Amino acid sequence: MSDLLGQGWGPPGPMTLHDKTNKQNFLLLIQLRWIAVGGQIVTILFVRYVLGIGLPLVPMAVVILLLIALNVASLRRHSSQDAITNTELFLGLLLDVTALTVQLYLSGGASNPFISLYLLQVILGAVLLETWSVWALVFIASTCFIALTTFYREISLPAAHGAGLFSLHIQGMFICFVLAATLLVLFITRVQNNIRTRDAHLADLRQQSAEEAHIVRMGLLASGAAHELGTPLATLSVILNDWQRMPALEADPDLAQEIREMQGQLDRCKKIVSGILMSSGELRGEGTVRTSVDAFLAELVAEWKSTRLPQGFEYTRRFGANQEIVSDPALKQVMFNVLDNALEASPLWVGLIVSRHADDLIIEVVDAGPGFEEAMLAEFGKPYTSTKNRPGSGLGLFLVVNVIRKLGGTVTVRNRTEGGASVTLHLPLAALSARGHNAD
Repeated sequence: MSDLLGQGWGPPGPMTLHDKTNKQNFLLLIQLRWIAVGGQIVTILFVRYVLGIGLPLVPMAVVILLLIALNVASLRRHSSQDAITNTELFLGLLLDVTALTVQLYLSGGASNPFISLYLLQVILGAVLLETWSVWALVFIASTCFIALTTFYREISLPAAHGAGLFSLHIQGMFICFVLAATLLVLFITRVQNNIRTRDAHLADLRQQSAEEAHIVRMGLLASGAAHELGTPLATLSVILNDWQRMPALEADPDLAQEIREMQGQLDRCKKIVSGILMSSGELRGEGTVRTSVDAFLAELVAEWKSTRLPQGFEYTRRFGANQEIVSDPALKQVMFNVLDNALEASPLWVGLIVSRHADDLIIEVVDAGPGFEEAMLAEFGKPYTSTKNRPGSGLGLFLVVNVIRKLGGTVTVRNRTEGGASVTLHLPLAALSARGHNAD
């Protein structure tokens, strides 16, 4: 398998996933800020024109416009490819605290029932930020709260509200509570979903890394075995050549024919060993070959049929216009594994269907066998998952899944309604092109 041993398969590290989660949470802060802008506009208009309480509309409108400008800038920052840092999240929440402080200063200071919204910012910080920045936010919000008990702009209440001031304050506190509780539930629920998605992806990457390490070990063992087999195969080849030139053996046609068959099988073994070494990048002068989809599959089908001798084989081509690709020994071995499994399950008939969907090469291998068991479908591609009761069974499909994944593709399996099983390989043509191969 080319690239399996020669190149690192390392998945993106946890920092990449952490940055992605920060980006999603940054977008949630932007959405929360839009809600805050809308809530402030509605609240200010209600207090001013329904309750008749005088408010400094111009400076409060300026604060709202600054929040809108901050959100526009934040959206542009979110659309960039760079990662969102903890410092940026901290500064965003700090600016929100600043805007809230200014609005509270303009509307009664600490006596404003919406003073409890500081707690909303602190809770969000505890969910999103690193420890140092959370405590910094707590300190700043507490300082602002204390300052608002002394420094604030008094609001003049109409005489009609004089007796019911306490009731009005309780109503405002209730509205603030409902608003904060609703936003916290909505926001923290989405943050937890982001974290669960990240953790699930991390678990998948750890599983993938373990599987790839398993493949590397098998590749090293296969390469070592190929080296060890080289010497006895060469010795057998010399002995067979000597036998072919011996007059006593040449005089017996049946024995001479058996020797020729033995030589043919020996040549096949040597070819398999050479393929293993070439796949691991240890054979000089050989490697990937420029070819086309039609030529690659035609050669593959011809070689597989000549060595496996299936009773019934049907090759259906629906690919469309031919396209140049790079022939990789690993992909050839993958196809042999899938076809061999299909032939073992269905000795009388195997089908190969090649098609194209958008920029993907679709290779489907079908058979008329008993199909996959439900447990096999659920665990498909896992090492040593097989219905065959023999040592090492299940490794073929395990290698298939991982090699195709390395090429950027996927493998899907299903049981056909008409009977038998189907294994479909989805391969991006870009990964098989000369440019995509060089990029690897």
